[in-house]
Amino acid sequence: MLRTLRIENFRCFQAFELQQLGKLNLLVGTNNSGKTSILEAVQLLNSQSSLESLREVMIGRGEYIFNDERTVSRELDVRHLFYGHEIDVGSKFSILGNNHNNGEGITVSVEHTEKVSLFEDLREFVLVLQWLGQENENVKLPLSSKSGLPLDYVRRARRDLKNSVARTQFVTSSSLTTEKTIELFEQVVLTPEEYLVTEALQIIEPSLERIASVGSEKYRSTASRSGFVVRLSNGDQRIPIGSMGDGIWRMLGLTLAIVNAKNGVLLVDEIDSGLHFSAMSNMWRLIWQTAKRLNVQVFATTHNSDCWTSLAAIASTESPSEEGITIQRIEKGKPSSIVFTERQVVIAAERGIEVR
Repeated sequence: MLRTLRIENFRCFQAFELQQLGKLNLLVGTNNSGKTSILEAVQLLNSQSSLESLREVMIGRGEYIFNDERTVSRELDVRHLFYGHEIDVGSKFSILGNNHNNGEGITVSVEHTEKVSLFEDLREFVLVLQWLGQENENVKLPLSSKSGLPLDYVRRARRDLKNSVARTQFVTSSSLTTEKTIELFEQVVLTPEEYLVTEALQIIEPSLERIASVGSEKYRSTASRSGFVVRLSNGDQRIPIGSMGDGIWRMLGLTLAIVNAKNGVLLVDEIDSGLHFSAMSNMWRLIWQTAKRLNVQVFATTHNSDCWTSLAAIASTESPSEEGITIQRIEKGKPSSIVFTERQVVIAAERGIEVR
């Protein structure tokens, strides 16, 4: 479990540090303060030499360019990963973390190479990814003349690397895709965690008795909230999950993500998205209890006052501990977060002190 996180020259952070991290960490702050970038930094740190997370993050942000006007082939525009959105030979960013036993980290730099690439329109610059403690496991990826990283190289690097991917799940503010939700649900069917999914959905709809996947290929590729049906206690009809509202879909994604992050990390952007304030205390209780049982460290963001005060209600029932619940306030231009421990979160809520 991460206790500290240090970021240098990554996205909007020239130098930034999170300290006193706990099992559950809620990031608060104004718009464009870098909360989502911190989630991405943790994801990249836990990538374990897989570049899939890098591809997903950048495509999700629209940080790509087309390498040829005559085709739809895309390249990742890696300039946006670096502080200032500019790169040259020598440009470098790093993400370093410490847990109880040792450190871990990744550095990404731009270097010059004399090697001629087989790909057209590639200049003699390479992006070098180096994982701390893995001197022989660095990755060198050639950049195009537009500072783009061809997706073919990202996929090839992912296949060639030996290390397995860490159990990290990232739930965006728009929730999981249908394809990802079906994939995660299939991992918990006929396991004890399947009952946890049903209990989570009952937070939103108490009459829900069962959920089932109808995850054929025609549903996997759709952008709609489909692929699942539910049964309610007051009827025998199968009801499409899309008929149940945003809250059901959000809780489904959160629960599937955390049970599939066992012994790993759950990252959630705008965790309260789609949830009524009356459901937040139960949502936090589910997240907190599951994180402890399955050994998951949680990082989430919010702008919502009801969200953090609901978390304070959970913190008040826990004995204050070093590995418990924290709120980390991110302020633009500051070198570190302002940390609120369990006890401080409870006091702030009781006295009406704003922590956001």
